[in-house]
Amino acid sequence: MTQVLKDLGDYIAAALPNDVLSTEVTRVGELNVVARTASIVKVLTFLRDDSGCLFKQLVDVCGVDWPGREERFDVVYHLLSLKHNQRVRVKVATDEETPVPSVVGVFSSAGWFERETWDMYGVIFSDHPDLRRILTDYGFEGHPLRKDFPLTGHVELRYDDEQKRCVYEPVKLVQDFRSFDFLSPWEGQGPLPGDEKAEGSH
Repeated sequence: MTQVLKDLGDYIAAALPNDVLSTEVTRVGELNVVARTASIVKVLTFLRDDSGCLFKQLVDVCGVDWPGREERFDVVYHLLSLKHNQRVRVKVATDEETPVPSVVGVFSSAGWFERETWDMYGVIFSDHPDLRRILTDYGFEGHPLRKDFPLTGHVELRYDDEQKRCVYEPVKLVQDFRSFDFLSPWEGQGPLPGDEKAEGSH
């Protein structure tokens, strides 16, 4: 199976030499294709329509945050070919300001997937017909799956009995963060009571 996927990767790279940056079969037997961001519509259209590929189903679009990179986000597309019983993962990279072309015109299911990626990571998709939040509230600030987003969030939502409605308030922690030293008790302190008896018995 690994050789079949390697051959498929070579076939895709040869067909799209100016659009595909690299192909790789991972250790767990999955084909990864890294594409130019501006070429994602062309690459996915080829993968959908070419008789050697026929990846007719877009299973998922998701994001990955690499805050140490200049292009901190990967947008990852997972495709399935029922005809050939194969899967492929296509990746493109972008930063916080550079839009990724929407692939809604290639796979209509990308509409909600791209909205989720925008909501969670803040990745912008150009020419998306309805790019707005899908999982968080419309007034939500920030993008919660970014690695620099605080675990507590910025606001909390609760129901107020007096006002008979939901209200937003700044996050208040019920206790301070604790500082743990993470050493085992055998490493972090001196002799324990009773240790002197053990030392004298040798």
